[in-house]
Amino acid sequence: MDREACPFCPPPEERVFHRGELVTGLWDGFPVSPGHALIIPARHVATWFEATPEEQAALAAALTEARNAIQEKHSPDGFNIGVNVGEAGGQTVPHLHVHLIPRYAGDVEDPRGGVRWVVPGNATYWSAN
Repeated sequence: MDREACPFCPPPEERVFHRGELVTGLWDGFPVSPGHALIIPARHVATWFEATPEEQAALAAALTEARNAIQEKHSPDGFNIGVNVGEAGGQTVPHLHVHLIPRYAGDVEDPRGGVRWVVPGNATYWSAN
């Protein structure tokens, strides 16, 4: 996908909650839970591993801005942070984006394992023999 077809180039203004020199924070267009946020680099770059060290640092730092924005509106009980890299990793938009997904008590029956559920058969390591 080239920059012209990218849904984040530019990001929809109505979804932006943070704008920095290297990164932008926006509300997810298809939220997993209330307050689901994305942090994206301003530069059109496909994956974490193609981002510069400065972009990676700015993405990580902006997670605090996103957490503050989410806390202000939604008061979640926890968070998941995730980055999908490549088709096999579940990436559907080839513009790097870091997910900050708010979690709420009772949103799933058993939240243990968190992001490990991307491969469900390997999620419950604590019950393995």
